[in-house]
Amino acid sequence: MEDLGTVPWPPAPIRTDRLVLRASEARDRPAFVELLSSPEVHTYLGGPRPRAELERELPEVPERWPGSFVVDLGGAMIGQVLLRRATGHRRPAAAGKADLGYLFLPRAWGSGYAAEACAAALGWLADALPGEPVVLTTQSANAGSMRLAARLGFTEVERFEAWEAEQWLGMRPPRTPSG
Repeated sequence: MEDLGTVPWPPAPIRTDRLVLRASEARDRPAFVELLSSPEVHTYLGGPRPRAELERELPEVPERWPGSFVVDLGGAMIGQVLLRRATGHRRPAAAGKADLGYLFLPRAWGSGYAAEACAAALGWLADALPGEPVVLTTQSANAGSMRLAARLGFTEVERFEAWEAEQWLGMRPPRTPSG
């Protein structure tokens, strides 16, 4: 995966009714450690990274690159939305397209924050790269991600086996800029 290239970064913070999407800051590092080491978060992602390894290896300001948004609720990071270029994707239908990913701390699950944040990030992408289709891959066993994909307008392209599990690949057609 690669970043989105020449998009202006970081953008002005994106505000929704409840959230702010912004570039990462040094104050987010503990939340990134928690997010990346959480067994619950990584149930369908191959497992968490060891906390001690993350503490040693994460830079002072983690994940600061075009397309990586911190999801902030009331001044605290609750998750991350990622938009990357799927240059090395295993599936030809996804190769080279923008790829949506997201991770949220378990305490933020079930409140609609992922849908709100992903919709805002996709709106930003439509403005930054008009006409860009977006793909999303998740394990088909991940019921929450499957519901979110449908809610965001992704439709199934194919299912395939990878990492010893069935994977779902969906695509969202290009959207026009918001404004």
